[in-house]
Amino acid sequence: MSHISKPLFLKLLYIFFFFFCNSVSLSWSSSLSLHFPLTSLRLTPTTNSSSFKTSLLSRRNPSPSSSPYTFRSNFKYSMALILSLPIGTPSQSQELVLDTGSQLSWIQCHPKKIKKPLPPPTTSFDPSLSSSFSDLPCSHPLCKPRIPDFTLPTSCDSNRLCHYSYFYADGTFAEGNLVKEKFTFSNSQTTPPLILGCAKESTDVKGILGMNLGRLSFISQAKISKFSYCIPTRSNRPGLASTGSFYLGENPNSRGFKYVSLLTFPQSQRMPNLDPLAYTVPLLGIRIGQKRLNIPSSVFRPDAGGSGQTMVDSGSEFTHLVDVAYDKVKEEIVRLVGSRLKKGYVYGSTADMCFDGNHQMVIGRLIGDLVFEFGRGVEILVEKQRLLVNVGGGIHCVGIGRSSMLGAASNIIGNVHQQNLWVEFDVANRRVGFSKAECSRLSP
Repeated sequence: MSHISKPLFLKLLYIFFFFFCNSVSLSWSSSLSLHFPLTSLRLTPTTNSSSFKTSLLSRRNPSPSSSPYTFRSNFKYSMALILSLPIGTPSQSQELVLDTGSQLSWIQCHPKKIKKPLPPPTTSFDPSLSSSFSDLPCSHPLCKPRIPDFTLPTSCDSNRLCHYSYFYADGTFAEGNLVKEKFTFSNSQTTPPLILGCAKESTDVKGILGMNLGRLSFISQAKISKFSYCIPTRSNRPGLASTGSFYLGENPNSRGFKYVSLLTFPQSQRMPNLDPLAYTVPLLGIRIGQKRLNIPSSVFRPDAGGSGQTMVDSGSEFTHLVDVAYDKVKEEIVRLVGSRLKKGYVYGSTADMCFDGNHQMVIGRLIGDLVFEFGRGVEILVEKQRLLVNVGGGIHCVGIGRSSMLGAASNIIGNVHQQNLWVEFDVANRRVGFSKAECSRLSP
């Protein structure tokens, strides 16, 4: 998602959206082979890029079968992945943020003739031009929630249609009606009608392609069993973005992947601080240089209340850690380069390990490599030369924030620490795969 006034606030927000799906039953037998371009938007220095959003929508997990289609696309990366998809009949191209951390996909449906404080996006979807578009009525089960202990965002509008709202921590919002619409890839290759949000009021110029484990996510409704991406390192030249690769379905590079099993949670296991629909992985520890930090592995796994969950999120830029882990990381950074820290500076309200000037390579050498350790010998290596993130204004920060400053009790592996890796979400086998790669060299 993006602000119109502030480019792309995705994951610079904490989604307060609670949803329950009582009945979604879809089928798809066609096989597709497709190719689309993926692009990206860059955040300005004023945008809160140390972001996190958690979504508690449906409490049910999907039961995926084999993927009904496969395609490869290239994307340009600077902050978030933007996928252009053909939606409707005939198709209209819509730009959606590829987001493994949220469930409900939504598109922009701003009325074009209504003046707003912020102009509608140029890629707004026009429902009147699509023969496959339909609104969800108030009688639909999604507008009749049966969980009394959650604040649900659906309501019945004056036209007896199902209305939804997204609210964000920075005061931005998206709201509109729930609808059904096809993803139309060709005359003979379309999805069945999928439930989407059709935003008629929004401070954002992009929609969302929800890819988590919820029953309303794109992968669940379209019965996708596997997808992967390879995020390149960022270009240091203003205005230029790097190019990476994305696969939906089988990835021909997967032979070299090392997998960690997802931690899964039954529907009955409700914990207030847990997102059961996220891709939760068993992080075991963190190393800086040659030193393994004295962090109890328990802080990386959910406790009795769900705090401590570690998730992989394509839409969050920075990695975020719970206080115990963050304090240990900062303690070591201060020991190594404390005199160089920018005192009193906090980026995005969460990240205070930042430095002035263009000496990131020197600081990187003093600190060393950063390593996230998983089970079965799987590691995410953040090499010292890319340890610091340019946040603008001549300031570089360690790409880690404190999750408690976002009101969250989770650890999030952001996309800045997924660079130069294949990351595969094998939904059918409940696992995530990693493999080191030169992602910028994979694209033609």
